[in-house]
Amino acid sequence: LTVLNAGRRYLKAEDLSGKVFVTSGLGGMSGAQAKAAVIAGCVGIIAEVDEAALLKRHKQGWLMEISNNLDHCIARLREARKNKIALSLGYHGNVVDLWERLVYELDTTGELLVDLGSDQTSCHNPFNGGYYPVQLSFEEGKQLLSTSPGKFRTLVQESLKRHVAAINKLADKGMFFWDYGNAFLLEAQRAGADVAKKGANKTEFRYPSYVQHIMG
Repeated sequence: LTVLNAGRRYLKAEDLSGKVFVTSGLGGMSGAQAKAAVIAGCVGIIAEVDEAALLKRHKQGWLMEISNNLDHCIARLREARKNKIALSLGYHGNVVDLWERLVYELDTTGELLVDLGSDQTSCHNPFNGGYYPVQLSFEEGKQLLSTSPGKFRTLVQESLKRHVAAINKLADKGMFFWDYGNAFLLEAQRAGADVAKKGANKTEFRYPSYVQHIMG
């Protein structure tokens, strides 16, 4: 319902075939995102750093494909988008790399390959394993978290700034991004990322919340 309503509100579309939804997280509550994309009829690309979560969703049948190769992910995205095929593709890697690759595609080809975007990393708990920084692999991140939590925190905040910078570039070209109630925008703001709503008070963000704006 969230994906469908986001399409209705922001794309003015009842039919999401050929539309692309990019997000992250295939763990607990976030694991439904892959299934939701297919039910809604769109192309869903969901990034997840933990391979165990990807394999679980794939085994369940909620996730159609898995790849750790961004070239392959972009090729599949283009193919499914062109042919209006419903697809849920799990990218085994960091979502920041995925967002930055989509910016690269925009910069080099002029194509905006994503229509809808969100995030379901566990950003309510970003410094204790809920969010892994793009600068490190998943295993490296886990090791640093146990040996140097202060350094881990710094890398998470740097990663959040990169994360938002990529989203902002795509949003400026017409992608619609929303907050999924996981404190992503709040933690990004605390990290110094550019998520403030221009001309509004500090508690308002440039991107809407799914509760008030999409499901309300």
